[in-house]
Amino acid sequence: MEICAGAGGQALGLDRAGFHHRAAVEIDDWAVETLRANHPEWNIVHQDVLKFDGRPYKGTDLFAGGVPCPPFSIAGKQLGADDERDLFPRAMKLVDQIKPKAVLLENVKGLGQKRFEVYRSSIIEKLEKKKYTVFWEHIQAANYGVPQLRPRFILVALKREYAPYFAFPTPSDHRVTVGEALHDLMAARGWDGADDWAHRADKVAPTLVGGSKKHGGADVGPTRAKAAWKAMGVKGTSIAEEAPGPDFPLDPAIEMPRLTVQMGGVIQGFPDDWKWQGGKTAQWRQVGNAFPPPVAEAIGHRIAAALRKEPLPEGVEPAVPARPLQTLGE
Repeated sequence: MEICAGAGGQALGLDRAGFHHRAAVEIDDWAVETLRANHPEWNIVHQDVLKFDGRPYKGTDLFAGGVPCPPFSIAGKQLGADDERDLFPRAMKLVDQIKPKAVLLENVKGLGQKRFEVYRSSIIEKLEKKKYTVFWEHIQAANYGVPQLRPRFILVALKREYAPYFAFPTPSDHRVTVGEALHDLMAARGWDGADDWAHRADKVAPTLVGGSKKHGGADVGPTRAKAAWKAMGVKGTSIAEEAPGPDFPLDPAIEMPRLTVQMGGVIQGFPDDWKWQGGKTAQWRQVGNAFPPPVAEAIGHRIAAALRKEPLPEGVEPAVPARPLQTLGE
């Protein structure tokens, strides 16, 4: 059972890990349309999570969500608990109602800063009182087959009987580059420069952003991000309607290709046939705010294994429980 489902990144990953959605709750109109266009069987609930009643879902194995990041984002004012968009309290209420075996919540890495240690401690203590063992980890999406950095704060809580069987997923030995991920899409309309471009774009991308409803439009992000994309041969000031065609210049000094919404989705780890709904800005906002499906899948497999009480793989140690007043790093 998932809240703040967005365009379905976490839901898709958990689905691939073997979880079946009893409900996916989302308030944004276009994100709801995207969810319905791709996986209507997830029981999409178009509702404000503050009004959502979790009691009919009591006993669900996993309660998951990507609670809004602005209260803790380095790019924002970092108001934390004073931010009206902080939905952790509502998530704790829904845990009370649903009483799941496991909880998975993701947020920006800013939540790990020292300034929020009291806030984090309150979350840990509330979950411990509900007889959960709590784990957290900073995870970079690039370590799990996603061609961008995208560090996230991952909170996993398991009922105590399952906790000894949980470990965070082991990072992949290979990092997928932007060139690897996007070559075929860049070449899809006959652009002869796709091979050379992919060779130049042999790096992992910076974290992709999509802007909020109040600020930001359809581009790759702030000045530093645009510069990083430029170094990979991508013009980041806007988002293209389609891939470069056969007449597109071969010389990046003349013109560089731009990302499309479809390409942005692939950078986030979505399949290239994901059906994004809404206008370009609305679609790009969904892309930029998504949780990469491969990361959710990797964590989902570890949670599912713990719920089945499977022994950990040889050489893998159980995750270390979180401690109150523990700093995750600036």
